[in-house]
Amino acid sequence: MEHISISTEYITLGQLLKEVGAIDTGGMAKWYLAEYEVLVNGELESRRGKKLVNGDRIQLADGAEYEITAN
Repeated sequence: MEHISISTEYITLGQLLKEVGAIDTGGMAKWYLAEYEVLVNGELESRRGKKLVNGDRIQLADGAEYEITAN
């Protein structure tokens, strides 16, 4: 599991997908979430604007797992 460190209150799911390289541009987030299953804290999530906060766990369709940590 990889830790994603944030210095703000939250990061959106679309921003996270771009940060980890799952998508190239923010505009691809809606398409990615429609095509692939993404789990946030074990539940299927399809909203690119979903706010991710400290402690949230994200699992992508390729098996990659991330945890949000606050600075």
